[in-house]
Amino acid sequence: MTPQPVDSTDLWAGLPTLEDPPGEDNAAPDVWEDPIPLTSRRERPSFPAHVLPAWLGEFVTAVAEETQTPVDLAGSIALAVLATAAGGRSVVHVRGNWREPTNLYTVVALPPANRKSAVFALLTDPLYEAEKQLKTAMQPVIVEAELTSRLAKEAADKAAAKAASADGDKRDEMVATAVGLAQTADTLTVPAEPVLLADDSTPETVTSLMAEQGGRLSVMSAEGGIFDIIAGRYSGAPNMEVFLKGHAGDRLRVNRQTRREYIDTPALTIGLAVQPDVLKDIGKVKGFEGRGLLARFLYALPVSTVGEREIITDPVPEQTAATYTARVIDLALSLAEWTDPAVIQLSPEADTALIAYQKRIEPQLKARGGKLGHISNWAGKLAGATARMAALLHLAEHGGNGYAHPVTEATMRAAIELGEYYTAHALAVFDVMGADPVLSRARSVLEALRDNGWADVSRRDVFTVLSRSEVPTITDLEPALALLEDHGYLRSYQPERTGKRGRPPAPRLLAHPALRHSGR
Repeated sequence: MTPQPVDSTDLWAGLPTLEDPPGEDNAAPDVWEDPIPLTSRRERPSFPAHVLPAWLGEFVTAVAEETQTPVDLAGSIALAVLATAAGGRSVVHVRGNWREPTNLYTVVALPPANRKSAVFALLTDPLYEAEKQLKTAMQPVIVEAELTSRLAKEAADKAAAKAASADGDKRDEMVATAVGLAQTADTLTVPAEPVLLADDSTPETVTSLMAEQGGRLSVMSAEGGIFDIIAGRYSGAPNMEVFLKGHAGDRLRVNRQTRREYIDTPALTIGLAVQPDVLKDIGKVKGFEGRGLLARFLYALPVSTVGEREIITDPVPEQTAATYTARVIDLALSLAEWTDPAVIQLSPEADTALIAYQKRIEPQLKARGGKLGHISNWAGKLAGATARMAALLHLAEHGGNGYAHPVTEATMRAAIELGEYYTAHALAVFDVMGADPVLSRARSVLEALRDNGWADVSRRDVFTVLSRSEVPTITDLEPALALLEDHGYLRSYQPERTGKRGRPPAPRLLAHPALRHSGR
């Protein structure tokens, strides 16, 4: 289907927008056309399910058909499922010292009644089955370890008791024996019951679970409560350390009175399906953008199918579902025992394709004039995210022995297509979050013009009433004024000289007559 440009105001009901001002003012010196609404229009392509391995692409497409949901929903969850199965147990070696873990953070935003929970269940059920099988296999090991540990502690306690009551001649020897038994008992650990998935857990719970699971965990939910938890909505203070380091794989150490936990290479996966308002709200949370949490997510913002859905649909074919279940379980189980991660290599051709993609992205990161300049925190991680997705697609194709084969150029190009898809959607999401300072400042100028009812105003007067935190200098104001002039809200003109000497007067601004009407 050819992607259609979608007005972002259609996506968030109730989001403040700049509507077409009414009518014209007969007192205006010239005729004013209705201004162009100051809203962004972004092309948001559909999820490219064709780039997935055949068994996965067929299942994703079949789920979308049966549930009558955008394929973006099942597609993004599918990537999180792969990351859950492989994350923490594999890394991709890009080049030199550059390695990327294979965990991902994905979030899909859709309004209510879009069957998010149903799609989530269909995609994640094999992970719960894999977890169940891992627990069954580990149970005898846990029982044996618990018994061995208990017997060792009892032996150490008995030896300590005997040493405490021993006579002087034998005391030293018995103390040494007791110390040796105690040290042996201390080295015995009971393996934790395997856990692959957690729901909207607290940061403390996520940290503890990751420490128990050797650094690997996935938070999957059809709700957005995890953002409230990270923001400190219930604890009173934001706590995002584990979510920052869990994405990057940076060493995590917790030293508190009640617990000490060390995770050398954390690998946290997050897969969420939320309502669009959740994304709008998290853009306002202090610290989320500044510390880079928002930059770690791959965003999907599909168009809702509600109102256009077929009532009778084809169910997911049994063989398609069975193949999906078997492949996900096999991937999770085959990598579960790895302590040192499996290293996925790129073929020279795959690396060449990634280098070309990086060269294409880099100029777009410029703060001034770059297409991605206003979301450079996010776009700066795009190459790494693309390498991660390439490794996951590779493992989906080859299973747990993917380390024995290098990633091909075709797989890398598939990952690049996914990267372009997520870039288009990220631009739309960050628009609504207010990440573009020029657009945000332009809206603030419009509010100021309406509030003051100015017909003819100087740049200096406009700058004076704006917040210094939003518009630090008058130079920062110029791009916003240019944008408003392009959209027909302002006209810049040069006043005539009042005398023959001195500098010419500074250019002034004429405001659209409708702004004066709406401000009174």
